[in-house]
Amino acid sequence: MPRPISATFDCAAFRANLATVRRHAGAARVWAVVKANAYGHGLARAAAALAEADGFALLDLDEAVRLRDLGMAKPILLLEGFFASQDLATLSALGLTAVVHSDEQVAMLASARVSRPIDVFLKLNTGMNRLGFAAERCADVFARLRDARAVGEVAFMTHFADADGPSGVAAQLERFHAATRGLPGLRSVANSAAILRFPDTRADWVRPGISLYGCSPFADESADDLGLRPVMTLASEVIGVQSLRAGERVGYGGTFVAHAPMRVGIVACGYADGYPRHAPSGTPIVVAGERTRTVGRVSMDMLVADLTSIPEAGVGSAVTLWGEGLSCDEVAAASGTVSYELLCALAARVPQRERT
Repeated sequence: MPRPISATFDCAAFRANLATVRRHAGAARVWAVVKANAYGHGLARAAAALAEADGFALLDLDEAVRLRDLGMAKPILLLEGFFASQDLATLSALGLTAVVHSDEQVAMLASARVSRPIDVFLKLNTGMNRLGFAAERCADVFARLRDARAVGEVAFMTHFADADGPSGVAAQLERFHAATRGLPGLRSVANSAAILRFPDTRADWVRPGISLYGCSPFADESADDLGLRPVMTLASEVIGVQSLRAGERVGYGGTFVAHAPMRVGIVACGYADGYPRHAPSGTPIVVAGERTRTVGRVSMDMLVADLTSIPEAGVGSAVTLWGEGLSCDEVAAASGTVSYELLCALAARVPQRERT
């Protein structure tokens, strides 16, 4: 018998989440962000389930090539653009769209000779201070791109630093509008948080990521409140049970001490499966359909759940680590991180299944 852990992907939830995003996005076209192997969900699986999106956005040229090989003819946006001039022939041949965020990329395009022009998104740094041109350089860079024979359509984009937080988007959005005012071209500014909370950011294209996978971009609003359904469910089983006396410890380092007699279940899941090692005692978990907590330190292949209040639970009882019935956002919050990290960390050794 194989180890009981598995990740199940609800492809109908993908489609439902895309529909929810579209309701918020209005007439804007949707780039479905499928970077990092679709946030750990599988690039091919996500692309097939999100086939009604208007285009796909990712990082790696190899992943873009793979989408084309799978028959995906819709627009594909490379969110970090290209890294070497020799990549431009592939971008041109496959009809890929590139984000341009540096002078080095502009220079490569200016000297390139390609079979067909490459559409680009000129990225502006409006406050994230990560990638992008200073807003005051927008008109100059736009002119240089328009003069490059390798460049087709020029569009504009920026990325919000705090669309999910107290600063919001107003200052960055104003900088973006001021920099691009009077310049022709499509606009794209909204990530998941902006789409859901700031209707004035819709523009021509939106770029949802985490919302498509059924998690919330907000600390103060749940995925369920937003009408989002989890796509990935990480599940396992109890493979052992221990009865503890008061004062006995659990796991490596004995970080958890039983203050009264209790039962604990050993679950076939650990950090080598993608569960966060830093998840503390008290992290929510579902055993036999009942919510309980983890206790002790997460091991490479196992973790421990408190079964004291679930007398019917024992070896073979079903366990949900996150997903349907327990939002990944909750597990991430308890672990001091975000759902993005947990989803992307799903290990290759975990068997994967689809539910359509």
